[in-house]
Amino acid sequence: MKMKRIKVIGLLFATLILLIFMCNSIITNAAEGKTFDDPQDIVENRVGLVLGTSKKLIGGLPNPYYSYRIKATIELYKADKIKFVLVSGDNGTRYYNEPNTFKKDLIAGGIPADKIFLDFAGFRTLDSMVRAKEVFGLNSVTVISQEFHNQRAIYLAEKKGLKAIGYNAKTVSGNQGLKVQLREYLARVKVFIDLLFNTQPKFFGKSIEIK
Repeated sequence: MKMKRIKVIGLLFATLILLIFMCNSIITNAAEGKTFDDPQDIVENRVGLVLGTSKKLIGGLPNPYYSYRIKATIELYKADKIKFVLVSGDNGTRYYNEPNTFKKDLIAGGIPADKIFLDFAGFRTLDSMVRAKEVFGLNSVTVISQEFHNQRAIYLAEKKGLKAIGYNAKTVSGNQGLKVQLREYLARVKVFIDLLFNTQPKFFGKSIEIK
């Protein structure tokens, strides 16, 4: 009986690993040729969508994912590959506002305030991509984040009828990068669960024209 239980547990574990591998492979392959590291290699899009994250880590240290996304957005704008920036992030409480924080640093980096639009309801990547199309009226977009995140965003966007490419912010190495990469495997499984159940953004709201 004990041996049978071990076999069942082993089979379930092997199935889970296979599922994770398949979800990861599908998303990676679907985004092949659609993410770019050099602004000179990427086609122009009217709007660049930078995906939010916190400026500080727990403990108060700077978040390199944030810093690298700011730098990448400024690079893309100054290379004339985007005309406007849409910042999509979490504004879940009065004390936490990713879009406004991004906007301040983008302005400090030389992007005019009137070229920056904010999506305060980008609680998840799914929300950000769907709202870019349904609320902000975009048909195509350049997503700005780390490559692994861009791949997932592009897959979700295209499943929701939004044409997307990605500009890759510098990735993060070391223990912090490893932890995020491990979480990414589970996030990619969640993509297929959300698509299966047609999960919708938490909020939609009135249409906003970027011009």
